[in-house]
Amino acid sequence: MNLLETLQTNALPEKYRNMSTGELEERVRKVKKKMGDKLFIPCHHYQKDEVFQFADATGDSLKLAQLSQENRKAEYIVFCGVHFMAETADILTTEHQKVFLPDMRAGCSMADMADIHQTERAWEKLQTLFGDTILPLTYVNSTAAIKAFVGENGGATVTSSNAEKMVQWAFQQKERILFLPDQHLGRNTAYNLGVSLDEMAVWDPIQNELVFDGPPEKVKVILWKGHCSVHENFTVANVKQVREDHPDMKIIVHPECSREVVALADLAGSTNYIIQAIENSEPGSAWAIGTEMNLVKRIIQQHPDKKIISLNPHMCPCLTMNRIDLPHLAWCLDSIEQGEDRNIIQVDEKTSSFAMLALDRMLALS
Repeated sequence: MNLLETLQTNALPEKYRNMSTGELEERVRKVKKKMGDKLFIPCHHYQKDEVFQFADATGDSLKLAQLSQENRKAEYIVFCGVHFMAETADILTTEHQKVFLPDMRAGCSMADMADIHQTERAWEKLQTLFGDTILPLTYVNSTAAIKAFVGENGGATVTSSNAEKMVQWAFQQKERILFLPDQHLGRNTAYNLGVSLDEMAVWDPIQNELVFDGPPEKVKVILWKGHCSVHENFTVANVKQVREDHPDMKIIVHPECSREVVALADLAGSTNYIIQAIENSEPGSAWAIGTEMNLVKRIIQQHPDKKIISLNPHMCPCLTMNRIDLPHLAWCLDSIEQGEDRNIIQVDEKTSSFAMLALDRMLALS
């Protein structure tokens, strides 16, 4: 099947576009009730409220994949997130379980910035430059193929919560690390561990070259030139504006933000870290949050006793996450009920095996 045929097959039928919100919600409730424990709907923090309301579990990508793995009763896992998240769930779950993505167009711009062909080409050149002195690490926000590459080459996955621990582990194995695909998380993590900025190089996958001003032997961290399109939109100017307009407001950001923004913020941490920091803060406290807008709006709704704003007032929600909407969820569930194998995420056995090595190395240290 070619790309056009695939897109046509996975195109949302018109009838779902024409249904009212009430009709769509009723269809979702009906299928959930009918299927019971056979159906499991994990939902990422960044999802729209119209989808989030139907979640059986909420959290970050790895947590949801692990919960899918633990839920042996579920035969059908409808992952409300993006493609790489559903891939991880498929890798961790059993053969009798099927993982679905309600809209196959729901990708991740960051994950897409490191494809396997670019990575293999980069690795060959880096081995020529540095020899066998590099251990690859990849953020879990990466494709199954990249996870498999890292696993096959002795490396591991990392999350924004355990990145420091995993980078420390990596430096115990090799002299240098290659950090994929988010340069900002890699830079912020290494900096926090005492690696200076002038010991960090950037690998440009488009130009297929190492960007570094000093002697190559000084390089300790090689950062893949990738980023999150949401978090890169929080700027130093945003921080300065909040400091000017709200001098008593604390600024908390995700480590996918740039080094400059993280340096100026009061706190930086994973999605769960941000959620917990707000939950544990005093009533009346004031916060500017630098992360995805759907989550920020939900935090604002959940904490009316606190003053909370987005660090960037013009921030939009994650566009690829927003592809999972109520019409696509209803269509996906109807298709499952009718026995149609559509929008299934399947990772081949070889890729799954090597990707599991990368995941297991991380989980063994968690």
